[in-house]
Amino acid sequence: MADYLVIVESPAKAKTIERYLGKKYKVKASVGHVRDLPRSQMGIDTENNYTPKYITIRGKGPVLQELKTAAKKAKKIYLAADPDREGEAIAWHLATALNIDMDSDCRVVFNEITKDAIVESFKHPRPINMDLVDAQQARRMLDRLVGYNISPILWKKVKKGLSAGRVQSVALRLIIDRENEIKNFIPEEYWTIDANFIKGAKAFDALYYGTAQEKVKLTNEQEVQAVLKQLKNNDFTVKSVTKKERKRNAAPSFTTSSLQQEAARKLNFRAKKTMMLAQQLYEGIDLGKKEGIVGLITYMRTDSTRVSDTAKTEAVAYINDKYGEEFIATAERQTKKATNSQDAHEAIRPTSIMRAPEAVKAVLSRDQLRLYRLIWERFIASQMAPAVLDTVSVDLQQGDVVFRANGSQVKFPGFMKVYIEGSDDQKEEKATYLPEMVEGDIVKAETIEPKQHFTQPPPRFSEARLVKTMEELGIGRPSTYAPTLDTIQRRGYVTLDAKRFIPTELGEIVHQLVLEFFPDILDIEFTAQMERDLDEIEEGNRKWVEVIDEFYQDFEKHVEHADAEMEKVVIKDEPAGEDCEKCGSPMVYKLGRYGKFMACSNFPECRNTKAIVKLIGVKCPSCETGEIVERKSKTRRIFYGCNQYPACEFVSWDKPIARPCPKCESLLVEKKLKKGIQIKCTNDECDYEETPVQ
Repeated sequence: MADYLVIVESPAKAKTIERYLGKKYKVKASVGHVRDLPRSQMGIDTENNYTPKYITIRGKGPVLQELKTAAKKAKKIYLAADPDREGEAIAWHLATALNIDMDSDCRVVFNEITKDAIVESFKHPRPINMDLVDAQQARRMLDRLVGYNISPILWKKVKKGLSAGRVQSVALRLIIDRENEIKNFIPEEYWTIDANFIKGAKAFDALYYGTAQEKVKLTNEQEVQAVLKQLKNNDFTVKSVTKKERKRNAAPSFTTSSLQQEAARKLNFRAKKTMMLAQQLYEGIDLGKKEGIVGLITYMRTDSTRVSDTAKTEAVAYINDKYGEEFIATAERQTKKATNSQDAHEAIRPTSIMRAPEAVKAVLSRDQLRLYRLIWERFIASQMAPAVLDTVSVDLQQGDVVFRANGSQVKFPGFMKVYIEGSDDQKEEKATYLPEMVEGDIVKAETIEPKQHFTQPPPRFSEARLVKTMEELGIGRPSTYAPTLDTIQRRGYVTLDAKRFIPTELGEIVHQLVLEFFPDILDIEFTAQMERDLDEIEEGNRKWVEVIDEFYQDFEKHVEHADAEMEKVVIKDEPAGEDCEKCGSPMVYKLGRYGKFMACSNFPECRNTKAIVKLIGVKCPSCETGEIVERKSKTRRIFYGCNQYPACEFVSWDKPIARPCPKCESLLVEKKLKKGIQIKCTNDECDYEETPVQ
């Protein structure tokens, strides 16, 4: 019989940790929270110091009973939930349910699930940190007070199933504000003059800069023609050559926010998917008989870029062995902390550099491997020397007209040997080589081409950019970014088009109502201040009841006003342009859990519904009578099937095209590969493929 009981959240962690600790320890899982506020009511006594009414979560009774039975047999109980506010709250709820003394050394925390980290953490148990618990309780109750007061009003005045929240409403506001910027944007005309020059046998490009005295902006064609009229011939004199050496530093190891951003840019992962995969890598992967289940990365909910000395030492040894001493970072770089950063944990990094992506490739899924490689390479690069670039700027002059050519090339790759950070604008920094030139050289312009341009509105938010903006503004925490983005999409407030957020009519209506009746909820600084208040609670500088009361006293008045004064909003259904085949009434578009669908306008008398199908102009190769349509799975992945389903069960993840294979006349499909779209034959015995003309 084991002497010690250890309780963690996840069954996946339990088995691994038990193996590390040995026979004297029994490790069981609570499977997340065991107690919470009731879903059927507010669950907060606002008349009695905001006392929460916690209940055992439905379905968790047997789990809790099993833990109580095991606790009675144990000499000592350790609570080893995750090392953050949420984990501390889970430990507190368990301690309450199991009658464990909060002041005893019952709490164990670790940042990674490896044998060394687990064994070391059990040498330093501590009491439950009630400041952390109170910070989590305050957040939970603030969210409950906002959601459970505003949402019923929206159900009554707009439609059922709607919600508003401290963080989700601000995220929606950012998207809508950006959409309004785009709608109100007035393009401005501007011109450039592009030139191609020849020096010896080498060609290079330059742009019109201005005069010898100043940079000139060209705003219309008349100004361009005035410049061109000054040119007498194609000969230009090199007036100045400016050479500089520029250092480029590596990005720091990942925080939750930067991981979500980079996974979106480089891997095309949604924030929710990134966190799911990161959780799997953290909780443990079975590496085989020799090592068993091992956590491959450190805890994935963090706003810190700090890295342990042990990890740095391991990385330096690897870099020295693999690339040489000159690639090792010689000075520790200070990184800018995010607003409200707690820096309590480490950055997200591999638990061992020696587990290179190729070494664990066989035991990871494709997406797990891609995310692990991203984390591993980013960490290695963060400990490497800066890249050194040689830059050169050459001014070419004729009369009072100056063109400027800029060039750069990598002198020393440094961290770029391993990893280069992604960019939201998709423009990669490429080497631009210029021929050797000195002052007084004469170069000849081969072409001089004026080009008209118009300024562009700011781009819509991608998931990556929205997460970055929320972090910069101090809105939300590492644990809330992904759920927030998921919520505003599930509620139908926004849609994703070409990976960019667009507000829906419903989103605009809800936003306007919340803005009118609950302005503080949408105030960015107010929301950021609430986050700072929660941090103050965590640090022991403020009492949670005081923070809640300050908010609720004013908020309650807004709730009463909104309930009495908010007018009912009728959202007209969008006509689908066809009639119901069952009763003849017009079909309309509706928004459901998995997106738009068609429904009969005669509901509830007629309950006919239809999926929205998009014909792609290809005959079904299976039944030869149906048409291929584009559909979406429950996970929102696009697939293609026959419109005669279920009579015809043809289905394909790849998009069929309208012509047959020229070699065997089988179906051709478009395959999305890393190198781009390829057209391939579906016949396994045929090797025909082609690259479509762009």
